[in-house]
Amino acid sequence: MTLPPMPQAKPARPEFSSGPCAKRPGWSAEGVAARAFLGRSHRASKPKAQLAEAIEKTRALLEIPADYRIGIVPASDTGAYEMAMWTMLGARPVDALAWESFGAGWVTDATKQLKLADCRVIEAPYGALPDLAQVRREADVLFTWNGTTSGARVPNADWIAADREGLTLCDATSAAFAQALDWPKLDVVTFSWQKVMGGEGAHGVLILSPRAVERLESYKPAWPLPKIFRLMSGGKLIEGVFKGETINTPSMLAVADYVDALDWGLEIGGLAALRARADANFRALQGWVDATGWVENLVAEPEHRSNTSVCLKIVDPEIAGLSEADQRAFAARMVKLLEGERAAFDIGGYRDAPPGLRIWCGATVETADVAALTPWLDWAFATAKAERAAAAA
Repeated sequence: MTLPPMPQAKPARPEFSSGPCAKRPGWSAEGVAARAFLGRSHRASKPKAQLAEAIEKTRALLEIPADYRIGIVPASDTGAYEMAMWTMLGARPVDALAWESFGAGWVTDATKQLKLADCRVIEAPYGALPDLAQVRREADVLFTWNGTTSGARVPNADWIAADREGLTLCDATSAAFAQALDWPKLDVVTFSWQKVMGGEGAHGVLILSPRAVERLESYKPAWPLPKIFRLMSGGKLIEGVFKGETINTPSMLAVADYVDALDWGLEIGGLAALRARADANFRALQGWVDATGWVENLVAEPEHRSNTSVCLKIVDPEIAGLSEADQRAFAARMVKLLEGERAAFDIGGYRDAPPGLRIWCGATVETADVAALTPWLDWAFATAKAERAAAAA
């Protein structure tokens, strides 16, 4: 069996995971540890001030309106989004949009767990967006801005009525810091800092518009709320949550790591610079896709393609004609080959997505590393295909 030659150069940083994502350029564990309040109570003045610092730097970097509240909550983006759903839904009809696995998860929670009486599900397959024109202005809307597991994102928020009656609940975990969120159209926004900013996991961020706060103060859901979901006390919003008084104990090491990433983002030019970095990474990868015959972006419509979680499908006729199980095995072999050479880590497609690859192009990734990766993708494909042919001979 003759294998193709290996490329000469490797990415300096082969971390292309879609979460937790690559650390910022220049990151060091020692630098983060030096600013972390380890062994201290998060209720003490300096740790609490650092939590508040994380909130205010989030506001500055994401350009969040001054009257929106920002809180750090348990259980990553999932915890933040679940908190919003369990505390706010049920007051109005709901339109739940799903075009990938996380959006489908919110649909399951709305229909099977909360059992909402009027919940309309608007779906699309992986790689496409649903008909956004179907969304009702009187309904609360559940949606992911960027489908992390499909690579399809909404191009803008023009489909959301400016005079809407319902609330918009936006899961922005793989969009925040890389895409243009339209704050006047968004009432609840959630993300985890383990995505575009490369932070450590376990913590979520919950952002509420004044309309969302009004819903919390005027509506009481019919179901009981776990303690970690409770944002109200005595009929009033617990304001401390949005000033650094977390509901449960956070990791102060993770908080320091997030502040470190926020400082980096602000230092390099803020949101515009972060978006430009993600866009450059995507262009480097998509340019190779456009020039390569065996692979395509899973998302057919260019305007809907993510610049962070880029999902690719193998279209080589020999491989695309295999069973789904065999296609998954082929993609898994490519992933294993690349990991073995330390050319790319964790680029397999999501387990519920169509067979293929998923390459993170968020702001903490260097464009030079994306460019260095592409010859290795060609090598891994050719090697896996040669191995398959030899096994069949």
